[in-house]
Amino acid sequence: MKNHPTTDQDQMKRGEFLRSLGMSSAALMAFYCMGTTLTSCSKSSDPTPATGTTTPTTSTGITGNTDTSKGAISFTVDLTNADFSKLKTAGGFTKVGSVLIANTKGSSYVTIQRLCTHQGLDQVGYRLASDDFYCDAHGSTYATNGSVKVPAETGQAAMKLYKTTVSADGNTLTVTA
Repeated sequence: MKNHPTTDQDQMKRGEFLRSLGMSSAALMAFYCMGTTLTSCSKSSDPTPATGTTTPTTSTGITGNTDTSKGAISFTVDLTNADFSKLKTAGGFTKVGSVLIANTKGSSYVTIQRLCTHQGLDQVGYRLASDDFYCDAHGSTYATNGSVKVPAETGQAAMKLYKTTVSADGNTLTVTA
């Protein structure tokens, strides 16, 4: 096999190579940013909030409407149900329908909209150590009253809060708009 010296005509430019793959730079950047850790697009090195999960709205532990697209939020959660038992522990949170429910410091419940007000991404979780809500996608931080602590962009909107009440026995959580 004969070795040929490389010439300018033999070398393909990066843009030509990407186009030959059928991928634009924007598509590659989007793919890169949508990695599992999202650290390439993140403003902060804060860890992803822990102990949170997304619970399907068809769980047997929920009754009522959890989805804002179907009308006013009004539902109850059975905290004895296995899908929601983590909410009995401070720092536990779950996403149900259009909302995120968190058991905050002092074992009080806060329910906010599920999507970040920066770009509507579903990356928001609760952080017990700092007692706030954090969007892992771009670094937005919200206080438990819904106000913006650290915006990803100037003028970012506050999070919508929902009224949350707990039954006297501590086993039922009611969320309303």
